[in-house]
Amino acid sequence: MNQNISSAVMQRRYEPLSSLDDFPTPPWATRALCVWMEQNGYIIKTFTVAEPACNRGHMVKPLSEYFDSVLASDIHDYGHGYPVQDYLFGNVQMVDWTITNPPFKLAQEFIERGMQNSRHGVAVIVRTAFLESKGRYNMLFKMKPPSDILQFSERVVMHKGRLTKTGTTATSYCWLVWGRYNGKTAFHWIPPCRKELEKPEDYGEK
Repeated sequence: MNQNISSAVMQRRYEPLSSLDDFPTPPWATRALCVWMEQNGYIIKTFTVAEPACNRGHMVKPLSEYFDSVLASDIHDYGHGYPVQDYLFGNVQMVDWTITNPPFKLAQEFIERGMQNSRHGVAVIVRTAFLESKGRYNMLFKMKPPSDILQFSERVVMHKGRLTKTGTTATSYCWLVWGRYNGKTAFHWIPPCRKELEKPEDYGEK
């Protein structure tokens, strides 16, 4: 049998259990969430948001464009000046929202921790495959279903250890939001918006 060596398949996201899951989030993908929140009646300009897996800060900047204050930290020091903190076991300040790209293998724990320490809601960007699990269904989605699922209609490219404008991926991403819940999870498409929301300075360009 011949191996499938297409670029999309070969760049499928995979991380060993011991990894830090270092896949920086493109800033435009975070702006897409914030735009959706504003369009759907979430008043966030005066709110404080926690980003407890901030990596090199690529989500911090776009969050600061929409929120009054961003409390950023990570369990690993990536050399960008953010506090080093174990979000799951350390002391966590109460905030209005928690928004993050959590380590995939600890995403459920990050969500539950965020629920305990967020007054208004939690949002996480995860692989769409995160929705496929009997364990997560029984332990999370069945008991605490998200209010909204925001599925990207265009691919969000995340590369290990670096933020880049180029490349392809076979991995699909969505935002899961625990906000205003009316008894039923709502599904939404995020329309193509990268060209509209991406900024040259996101990648260090002038």
